[in-house]
Amino acid sequence: MNFVKLEGLGNDFILFDALKSDLGAVNFHELAPKLCDRHFGVGADGLLIVRKSEKADFYMQVINADGSEPQMCGNGIRCFARYVYENYEKKSVISIETLAGIMLPVLDPQNNIIEVDMGEPVLEPARVPVRFSGEKMLNAPVAALDKTFELTAVSMGNPHGVIFIEDVSAVDVPVYGAALETHEIFPEKANIEFVQILSKQEIKMRVWERGAGETLACGTGACAAVAAGVLTSRLDRDVTVRLAGGSLKISWDADDNHVSMSGPAFQVFKGEVIL
Repeated sequence: MNFVKLEGLGNDFILFDALKSDLGAVNFHELAPKLCDRHFGVGADGLLIVRKSEKADFYMQVINADGSEPQMCGNGIRCFARYVYENYEKKSVISIETLAGIMLPVLDPQNNIIEVDMGEPVLEPARVPVRFSGEKMLNAPVAALDKTFELTAVSMGNPHGVIFIEDVSAVDVPVYGAALETHEIFPEKANIEFVQILSKQEIKMRVWERGAGETLACGTGACAAVAAGVLTSRLDRDVTVRLAGGSLKISWDADDNHVSMSGPAFQVFKGEVIL
């Protein structure tokens, strides 16, 4: 099978094009752990599959490195948009159907910036989903292993638990991120963001992604972190999010309640994998 490797801020993906090849018999959920293994496979945080859509220009299927399927991936959709722009649609706005709804990436190819309207943050606990009895879960204490964290729950098409701490370099993300991802309060597991406030307009973030582990960046996580920061009076609505793989610009519009994400995406190489 032919594939393309892409990355957005170091969050990397193996893309397969089901419009160019007959991939109907391929079980990507089963293949993902093998292909994403960085020693015995190609190596990636997940898979992207280009499929036909009846509602939009394309359908983006995302498979995590562990074979699970999330509703949405922020860095993934920028990579996906760059690929379809280069191979199919040379237009500035491309409609992409996802499990979280239809997204409309806006491309600036000259500067390699892709802006995506990520929709409205979901705060209702039952829809995140998170097991919490209040109207919103903001700064709620959650015990994990030997620590208690103040957690804010937000969905950006997928569930997130945002935690504000003084120094993100001091937290053991693989230990506490893994414990919180599978915590009993999250019936569908969750992405966990550890966020350090640098100013009202800038944060530093490390992320433990559901089904992938600690990654260099997470687009939906950056959006969730900014939403959580605004809701808890820590941040303004236009914020630069600094991640290990680079920076994203996140804006939460007070009028239409939509969050937009801007950042780059690059093609790394093309290849062929023999099953």
